[in-house]
Amino acid sequence: MGRPSRALLSRAAIAMAALDVVDESGPDGLTMRALADRLGVKAASLYNHVTGKDELLDSLAELVNAEIDLGPLEAPAGPSPLGWRTGVAEYARGYRAAFVRHPNTIALFARRRVGAARQLLGYDALLAALGRAGLDPAAAAEAAAALDYLVLGSALETFSAGFNRPAADYRPDYPALADSLEAAAGRGPGLDERGFELALRLLLDGLAARIAADR
Repeated sequence: MGRPSRALLSRAAIAMAALDVVDESGPDGLTMRALADRLGVKAASLYNHVTGKDELLDSLAELVNAEIDLGPLEAPAGPSPLGWRTGVAEYARGYRAAFVRHPNTIALFARRRVGAARQLLGYDALLAALGRAGLDPAAAAEAAAALDYLVLGSALETFSAGFNRPAADYRPDYPALADSLEAAAGRGPGLDERGFELALRLLLDGLAARIAADR
């Protein structure tokens, strides 16, 4: 039998398959055996391309973070004191969108070292943008941490899905909750997105005030 015309496995193909497994089966579903089954190979074959699960998670982090557009952070701050806000806000929306598509990966990355090149590049670009905006390095680190909490928390949790009964059902015991759910529904779908935008705006307002105070 002749050799195959192309390699059946590669580190990139393994990472893509791993992302499919996590998206479909959750973080606990990612095992080397499940990944091998997905690819139609023996688990031992995977170790020719990744040394183990730790390296696999680096590849997975690289793949997911490559979906985040860093372009909005690359433009220098403009003459307007609000110029930096547009870039950071667009980056934050793109960052959130990537993890809304892959929420099951958050549990795999949240308490893990940051080691993938694309992860490091993203943090470097964000910190540079915040520095150009006027934050000192320590304040920029705090702002980046706050943005992480906001983005990843909002991608992981859906506030609106937690209330799966008609608003009127809550009224006898929780009238304020019922009033708010009814009012939010009156504004149409997208409560989670509106909540994220509110939190992002408040964060950026706070950073703008800090920058102005330091000037």
